[in-house]
Amino acid sequence: MATQSAFTPVSVRRTFAQHGPSGTSIQPSHTQLSSNPSASGQTKVNWPEPVRNYVQRAFAVENTATDVSRQEMEVRLKEVIGDSVKNGTLHTTDWPNARLPQQIILEERKKPASLSANPPWGNGVTPLSLQETNNKAHDALSKKRKSSELESHQIGQDKLPPWRVANFHNVFEDRISHPDKRQRGEGSAKSSSKSQKRKQRFENGHSGDVSQQSFYSSNISSPAPEVDQGPVIGRCQNLEKKYFRLTSAPNPETVRPLPVLEKTLEFLKKKWKKENNYSYACDQLKSLRQDLTVQHIKTAFTVSVYELHARIALEKADLGEYNQCQTQLRALYSQQLGGHPEEFKAYRILYFIHTCNRTDMNDVLADLTAAEKQHPAVKHALDTRSALALGNYHRFFQLYLETPNMGAYLMDMFVGRERLVALSNICISYKPDVKLRFVTEELGFESDDESARFVCDHGGQSFLDEREEGEVRLLTGKALKFFEGAKAAAFKTVDIKGQI
Repeated sequence: MATQSAFTPVSVRRTFAQHGPSGTSIQPSHTQLSSNPSASGQTKVNWPEPVRNYVQRAFAVENTATDVSRQEMEVRLKEVIGDSVKNGTLHTTDWPNARLPQQIILEERKKPASLSANPPWGNGVTPLSLQETNNKAHDALSKKRKSSELESHQIGQDKLPPWRVANFHNVFEDRISHPDKRQRGEGSAKSSSKSQKRKQRFENGHSGDVSQQSFYSSNISSPAPEVDQGPVIGRCQNLEKKYFRLTSAPNPETVRPLPVLEKTLEFLKKKWKKENNYSYACDQLKSLRQDLTVQHIKTAFTVSVYELHARIALEKADLGEYNQCQTQLRALYSQQLGGHPEEFKAYRILYFIHTCNRTDMNDVLADLTAAEKQHPAVKHALDTRSALALGNYHRFFQLYLETPNMGAYLMDMFVGRERLVALSNICISYKPDVKLRFVTEELGFESDDESARFVCDHGGQSFLDEREEGEVRLLTGKALKFFEGAKAAAFKTVDIKGQI
C-alpha cells in the first residue's frame, strides 16, 4: 500500500519574476501597484506596458533627485498612478512623456517661493490707498449696520407687544442723537460748543484725507531727546541758598562752584555751633549736597559734607537724613576718598541693633576686616552686639556709658527698650523686692530720681515702695508681669523713613 506524503512538492524558483494568469512574466517593480492597495483580497490589475516602463524610469539611477527621498518619491508615484486609475486615464495618459514623481515634488517646492516673490495682487493691479481702503471698509460697515438695524426693527415690531411698538421708531434715533438720556431734548449750549470744537479738530488734523505724512507727523513734531552735556559748572557766588527739589535741568546761575561751597561749609559749621538751628542747617546742607551732585563732584570735600550732615542728623535723632547720608558715604568710602569709614561702620552696627535687622547685621560683620575690628569704635559696637546677644545687661550698660564718638545718640534710641528687658530679668532673679539704688547702678542711670522717673513713665509707680528710712525699693515680685508686657510692646517693629 502506497503511503501519501504530508506535503505537495513544488519546483524551485530560479528568478523573481511573477507569472501572471496568461503565463507572461511581469518585471519586478519597487512598489506594489494595485487599484486599491489597502484591499488584500481583490484581483490585481494587469498594468499596461507604458505604466511599467514609467515605474522603471522613476526608479532609474539617472533620474534620482538628491533633494527628494525615496519614500517621498514612492508615495507620489502611488498617488499619480492611483489618480489615473480613479479618473479612467490609465490607458490614455502619455506615460513615456509624463513627469516623473521627483520632478513633480521639486516643482511644487518651487511654487511657494515664486508666490512670495511675485504676489498675485502685484501683477498689474494697483493697490488701494489707505484712504480708499478705510472708506470702503467704512461703507461696508455702515451698510451692515443699517441692514442689521432695519432687520432688527422689522423683527422687533412683529415680536414686541403693542404698548411698546408705538415708540420703537425713536430708539435708533435717540441712540445716535442723544447717547445719554439726560441730553435728550434741545441740548445745552455747552454740549453744542464741545461738538463744534470736536468737529474743527477733526477737520484740521484728523479729517478724511489721510496721507503718509500724517503717520510721521507725530514723530517729526516730537522733540528729540536731549544729549547729556556732562556736569554743570556753577556760577552762583552766594554762600546761603535754600534747598529746592529739582524738576528740570539745573541752571548754572543758581549752582555754586566748589570754591564757594567750601566757604559755605565753614560758614555753616560756625553758624551751627552758634545757633544750633537744625531746620536751617539741614536745609542748607541739603542744598550744598545738591550742588555737589549736579556738578559730579566726588572728592574728600564731598565726604566731609556728608559726614557733617550725618552727625548733625544723629544729634537731632533725624534717622531719615542720617540714612540718606550713610548710603552715600558707603559709595564714597568704596572710592577711597578719605574720611572716617570705621566711625560710620560702627554707627551702622549700632543702627542695625536699634532696628533689629539681623540680615544686614550679618552682612556688615562679614565685610569687616581684621584691622577694622580692632578700631576702638568698631570694637565697641561689636562688644555691644555681643552683650545683647548673650543677655549680659550689666556689660551692656557699662558699654553704654563708654560709647565713643557720637554712638551714644544711636544707643539712646534703644537703651530704654533694653532697660525694660533688664528690669524683667531683675524681677525674675530678685524677689520679693530690690533696692532702687541697685537698679540705678545696673541700668546706667545717673541718679535714683532718674531711675524712679523711668519706672513711673512706664506706669510702674505702684511698684515703688518708700520705707521709713527714706529708702525706696522696687517690688519685683509684683512687677514681673507688668514689665514683661512693657518689654513686648517696646520690641514692636516700626518702619523708619530712609532706612538702609
